[in-house]
Amino acid sequence: MAALFITVSLFAVNQPAYGQQLATDDVVLKKIWTEAVDNSQFLNLSQALLDSLGPRLTGSSSMERAQGWAVKKLESWGVEASIEPYGTWEGWDRGVSHVDLVEPRIRSLEGRILAWSPGTEGKVLEGRAVSLPLVRSEGDWTDFLGTVKGKWVMMSFPEPTCRASEQWMEYALPQSLEEMTSQRVEARDAWARNIRAIGSTDPRLRDLHGALEQAGSLGIITSQWPGSYGTTRVFNAYNRSSPTFELSCEDYGLVYRLAEGGQAPLLRLTAESENRGEVSVSNVIGRIRGSELPNEYVMLSAHYDSWDGGSGATDNGSGSVLMLEAMRILSAIYPKPKRTILIGLWNGEEQGLNGSRAFTEDNPGVLDGMQALFNQDNGTGRIVNISAQGFTEASGSLAQWMSKVPGEVSRHVRLDVPGSPGGGGSDYASFVCHGAPAFNLGALSWDYGSHTWHTHRDTFDKLVFDDLINNAVLVASLVYLASEDTERVSRKKRTVIVGRDGTPGQWPVCTPSTRTSRNSPRM
Repeated sequence: MAALFITVSLFAVNQPAYGQQLATDDVVLKKIWTEAVDNSQFLNLSQALLDSLGPRLTGSSSMERAQGWAVKKLESWGVEASIEPYGTWEGWDRGVSHVDLVEPRIRSLEGRILAWSPGTEGKVLEGRAVSLPLVRSEGDWTDFLGTVKGKWVMMSFPEPTCRASEQWMEYALPQSLEEMTSQRVEARDAWARNIRAIGSTDPRLRDLHGALEQAGSLGIITSQWPGSYGTTRVFNAYNRSSPTFELSCEDYGLVYRLAEGGQAPLLRLTAESENRGEVSVSNVIGRIRGSELPNEYVMLSAHYDSWDGGSGATDNGSGSVLMLEAMRILSAIYPKPKRTILIGLWNGEEQGLNGSRAFTEDNPGVLDGMQALFNQDNGTGRIVNISAQGFTEASGSLAQWMSKVPGEVSRHVRLDVPGSPGGGGSDYASFVCHGAPAFNLGALSWDYGSHTWHTHRDTFDKLVFDDLINNAVLVASLVYLASEDTERVSRKKRTVIVGRDGTPGQWPVCTPSTRTSRNSPRM
């Protein structure tokens, strides 16, 4: 009975809370609504992808399994689908990690090695943790290197508090909030100055991981709050023999205070990982061929890869499942579209939009025939903003489509017109730089930036299914309306782009994709 109760409760919590009166006479839009709301597959798709298949690190076996699953799902809905290689990347698979505080007391710590870090090769590595010294000269740094043999070196800023900022704002006395904010800013600035000082003592020491490894350290301890990047974004783990592991904000603070207090924390690490060498990397592409204009395209876009501390639920499992669900709905309700409908589940976004950039380079015909692309990549919330991305006359098309989308959904959305093309924030930028009408669908944060983004807490339970169902109605409706539109979306662009700092700039130039990790500036 307990298992039955859990199952019933899970589904009951996520039932949509929409009214049933739609302000539209369009039969297809009504069917899209009914299919999205009454027959939603979001929960089942999300649970299978996030819980069973798990995180999708570029170059990992789990990404390959997830891509195969997506192709089978698309094919089961009658959608042509394939896995399309575009290059290679350094392959890496995670094994079991375990970190313990052994002295001055026993505690199992919340931590794991970072992506692409070497493991311990079956060994148990045990050593004291030490914090960085204050470096005023090259001699200070050289003296410190002489002390790190057999020790773990703590290389991240120790947060003075791990409470969420909104808790301080809600509960703290004004004086307490001011003091904590001031302490954090001052301490972070001092830490940054110290790191710069270390790098300036000797150009060779800018590779801090390498310098510490040469000095005989066991490895590096890091902590990113919020957010935990793979080692390629924090410390370069390629061609290293010593591991880099992260600790949660709370446990990193514990170990740091013990080290600073002269209490000599002793840490024990066991970790498994497999470096797979240079492996093929691919995108998942699906299509429903157009019945009248097969060489014109409306595209669903989301990056499928993730960091692997959690399961990549809000970055970007939610966006990926949204596009899969929209494709399922369209294949059932609108199986013979006027224009060809494409779905792109991109690889390598976290390494620089590599999958989508490679696709644009390899498919100039799709760029030429692009009617509209809709990309989503910032968490589980309701879509509340659509930017025209600097296409000055595309706003007319967007406004026309939005006027037909059911008001229960469109009322949440603000059109940003003419908007700005944006930088390399997500995969829409791979198309915008070529002049193809590609639009980013901005969503409510739901603590995306402060709690889930690039962290091990980016998991299934963070999804908000009412918001995701809302998004499925919106996206499927927009794709249908863009496909049926008798007019092509204008590609006329702003002549002067104003940046965030208020200075004028130019339309963004396309950055070439990096098709192998050996040539990546991030390696």
